[in-house]
Amino acid sequence: MERRNKGVDLVLKDYKLSFDIYGVLLFLIIMIPNFAWFTIPAPNDVLRADSVTDVADTIASVCQVWMVVALCLFVNRKNGKIHMTPWIAAVIICCLLYFASWAGYYAGITNKVIILGLTVFPCLAFMLFAIDRKNKIAVLPIFIFTICHLIYGVVNFIL
Repeated sequence: MERRNKGVDLVLKDYKLSFDIYGVLLFLIIMIPNFAWFTIPAPNDVLRADSVTDVADTIASVCQVWMVVALCLFVNRKNGKIHMTPWIAAVIICCLLYFASWAGYYAGITNKVIILGLTVFPCLAFMLFAIDRKNKIAVLPIFIFTICHLIYGVVNFIL
């Protein structure tokens, strides 16, 4: 007789394995400044310093992959087509503030506000998107990624 985890079944029954183009688009939009940063160094490029938070960085990397997979491949069956909601408006605002933080960084500003903007706004955008899309599967990796990303930013560049 097959033993099944009823808790997992209850969570997964609301989802279908599908391709959420909007999850992919959000990830790519958030990554645009990162791709630029990989190729074009900023004037006061403190982000290229060696990290002292190796464990948090590793956990963040694993959760980032888990988060992207969850956002892009698990679709809540109860969702309709994406449309403008307060959550999506907040996602857009977070993306704009994230881009503004990168603009400040490339202007040579590396203060706490800029570092926190580079750290918090992309995480918030992902979390708000998951909430809007009722993607509970993505919430846990986004939460863990956010904590690890904050540890990285604060320990390496603010303290």
